[in-house]
Amino acid sequence: MDNYVLFTESTCDLTPEFVQEMDIQVLPMTFTLDGQSYRNYPDNREMSPKTFYDKLRSGSMSTTSQVAIADYEAAFTPFLEQGKDILYLAFSSGLSGTYQASKVAIEELLEKFPGRKIVSIDSLQASMGEGLFVYTVAELRKNGATLDEAAAFAAENVQRFCAWFTVNDLMFLKRGGRLSGAAAVAGTLLGIKPVLHVDPEGHLIAMEKVRGRRASLDALVKHFAASADKNYSEMTVFVSHGDCLEDCQYVVDKIKEYGVKRVCIGDIGPVIGAHSGPGTVALFFLGGPR
Repeated sequence: MDNYVLFTESTCDLTPEFVQEMDIQVLPMTFTLDGQSYRNYPDNREMSPKTFYDKLRSGSMSTTSQVAIADYEAAFTPFLEQGKDILYLAFSSGLSGTYQASKVAIEELLEKFPGRKIVSIDSLQASMGEGLFVYTVAELRKNGATLDEAAAFAAENVQRFCAWFTVNDLMFLKRGGRLSGAAAVAGTLLGIKPVLHVDPEGHLIAMEKVRGRRASLDALVKHFAASADKNYSEMTVFVSHGDCLEDCQYVVDKIKEYGVKRVCIGDIGPVIGAHSGPGTVALFFLGGPR
């Protein structure tokens, strides 16, 4: 097997157990809450998702920052000095400038380490959609895939990773510019819940509106049934949530009815949660095309 390291960022929302099991290096992204900055590590050492969402519910505002070029250089350099190559799977370029920043950093690093190989691939995904992408590539590496083979699979199959979201509080989409103020107010009054997906360019797009929370959760399952690969007995599905485990479990139970091999639950971390808000449920699977 090639001597290469697999990198991603904390927006993948993978659990610490997955990160350790699959030997993944995770760059922490930064979020600011009540004027104080925190780094979002997989083990949530600086703030737990529960604390974060409780603060949002009480009226706190959060903003986020992408990974800086200097952060890439600091993270990648020790491995390059050890003679290792790097495969970096990035947060969607449709939602952040992180991928573009990595390209600049990689260009500079390859000048310093001309004998090394660094490949950066845009996941075009967020939260555990990015996580499922990373996990799938990590499985290939575990089974002996070279860097070139793993990178080729990632680039060729990126559009097969599907994501469907629903949010409970429309005001967070309004703050993020994905919903007008009038639509957010009207939707809240009418109990309207949007159902969103990540499009082929990696943008979060509202696809339909349903009335009521349960209907929005059922809509996620409906889209899974319509577009997931049908080899359920071999499939791994990820479901993440913004501090609403009961609603997340409802979706998980519905997905398990299809005979899916493995369904994994995770938290939507503060970096994604700052824009989606508490009560978000997201479903990720292989299928497509998006």
